[in-house]
Amino acid sequence: MTHARNSGTEQAWAALGGDPALLERIDGGGPAGVLPARLPVLELARSTVAVCALAAAELAARRTRGGSGAVPRVRVDDGAVGTAFLSERHLRIDGRAPATFAPLSRFWRTADGWVRTHANYPHHRARLLTALGLPDDAGADAVAAVLAGRRSVETEETVYAAGGLAVALRTPEEWAAHEQGAAIAARPLLTLDRTEGPGPVAPRRLAPLAAAPLLPAAGLRVLDLTRVLAGPVATRDLALLGADVLRIDAPQLPESQDAHNDTGFGKRSVSLDLRDRAGRATFEELLAEADVLVTGYRPGALEAYGLTPEALAVRRPGLVLAQVSAWGRYGPWHERRGFDSLVQVASGIAALEGGPGAPGALPAQALDHGTGHLLAAGILRALSDQHDEGGSRLLRLALGQTAHWLCNGVPRRPDAGTSETYDPEKYLGSVDGVTGRLRYALPPVSFAGGPTDWSRPPGRLGADAPRWRAVAA
Repeated sequence: MTHARNSGTEQAWAALGGDPALLERIDGGGPAGVLPARLPVLELARSTVAVCALAAAELAARRTRGGSGAVPRVRVDDGAVGTAFLSERHLRIDGRAPATFAPLSRFWRTADGWVRTHANYPHHRARLLTALGLPDDAGADAVAAVLAGRRSVETEETVYAAGGLAVALRTPEEWAAHEQGAAIAARPLLTLDRTEGPGPVAPRRLAPLAAAPLLPAAGLRVLDLTRVLAGPVATRDLALLGADVLRIDAPQLPESQDAHNDTGFGKRSVSLDLRDRAGRATFEELLAEADVLVTGYRPGALEAYGLTPEALAVRRPGLVLAQVSAWGRYGPWHERRGFDSLVQVASGIAALEGGPGAPGALPAQALDHGTGHLLAAGILRALSDQHDEGGSRLLRLALGQTAHWLCNGVPRRPDAGTSETYDPEKYLGSVDGVTGRLRYALPPVSFAGGPTDWSRPPGRLGADAPRWRAVAA
């Protein structure tokens, strides 16, 4: 891969605090015509996968030959990257394609423009209809009729006040002038900081790795408190790299088995109610032995359970805490829920990608997937730093920051054309799962000697025991 000055990969690697000399370990290639868009989506996708793979290779080198081994070369294949960024669309269960968006999750014309709603979860659908004064069984025609007579920003505020999700379409200029957009623009792509408890934490000396394949996260325990889609993409990467990933879901919150069939590879899934005394006690037992905690709920949702960085630095010294949100932990929208599609609409991406008279969308949920790979990369970089320096780490990302980077930071550069025709089939695998035969996107994160696929297909949501696997001596 050619690394032009200020390339997206260089920017992302610098944000992660990586050694710039390691960028020479990255090679690239693959078919042309992947993820076409007006914005540099392919460059973002390449960059986030590249830094994730490079961070994995760096940690693998720390764990081989007493830390003196060379960092393995990284391979970034545009076909693998583009296919993985569309993994939820390529997924098949016994030939069936799962639904990605519910009927009420879409763009709607309003009296003064457009608004986009998200109503994939039943409770979000119910809150949307309540906010619009419609009955529970109302359909798209009824919603369209109501929204046609309302203003976009008024709808946004009314629906959010009711606990639903709706965002008015804004241009990039309108978002830059908005208080939340300005707050995002003033911050870096991500932050990775050292946090300290009551005393110093010694360097983490991880056990040497077996020869084949190299699994840099082997022996590490990851608690996954995330939902669709960025967080699960990150922990799917960590599972690929050998981590024992336990996904924790609250039984009272609905989740899609189809979505888990996409992002649950290599993981186990547990149902725990943290409001319940027994569930909370079980969670605390798991946390006491965890190396990494990844959270993806809106800011403020988990603080009641003592999962703040300050509290965790005391309760679990040496923990890597990784947090991902939609809008960031600052500004007037810091406690709002959000999804990739809504961030595209607010940030001006939908306006830029649209045509005359209608908004558009990126060719993939690139904010989710890109943020997910960055999140995994940040965790891996934190683990490498801990190997040398010890201490606890706090990593924070937001879809809004990734959107700002896509629109204002990722360089636009021409891609070298080839005579190849992109065919995703060569980047797809198949395996028998608990819900049927799965066709799925193979992992794009690749380095010499590393894994080429996950160790296990997704199981059923909530079906696994809440315990860690024994760590090999």
